[in-house]
Amino acid sequence: MPDEFPQFQEFSIPAVLLLRGVVYAEDERVWNLLLSNASRLTDYFARLGLVLIVNESEGMAFLRQMSDEETPNGYDAIPKLFHTSRLSYKQSILSVLLRDEYRRFEEEEAHDEKCVVDESALFDQWKALRLSPGDDVKQLKEMRATFKRLDDFGFVRRFSDDPPTWEVRRILKARLPAAELESLKDQLLLKKEEQATDRISVDEETA
Repeated sequence: MPDEFPQFQEFSIPAVLLLRGVVYAEDERVWNLLLSNASRLTDYFARLGLVLIVNESEGMAFLRQMSDEETPNGYDAIPKLFHTSRLSYKQSILSVLLRDEYRRFEEEEAHDEKCVVDESALFDQWKALRLSPGDDVKQLKEMRATFKRLDDFGFVRRFSDDPPTWEVRRILKARLPAAELESLKDQLLLKKEEQATDRISVDEETA
């Protein structure tokens, strides 16, 4: 243990919370500390190979790993703190549906409200994009398990249990750009269409 600890720095509070995830403007004290120490935080995280993203219009801030192109000379030996995770097929489907819900929410210009979705309202859309057939009980169980996984990513959080609803968090929009999700949605629909065509072909051959 050192004889004397360094003097407390208030920017340590948003720094630790940023390392744990997203800081939202709703946490007013931390948000104000973050904004008033943005330059120091940016410098501090740059030394760790991280980029601080502050989106004041969306009211959120988060960190991302510095890309190879952004890394200055001499920084190439820094180990990566964050690793990229690829979404599974089911996580991709649900992300596409939730991004659509968030887009509609923004078009309603209800920015002072939360984007809350009802599980039952998404279920038919979920089934329409799933390639594997199954009864409703099994598919609902799959969808709920996928919601929980997206909760681990910070994209959603449970809003209420009765009825089962989820809040779509703004970080989903930042982490998963609309263009990429639109492309993914097209791919999912194409796969579904190809699967339907294959089934028709099999039926015709059988007949």
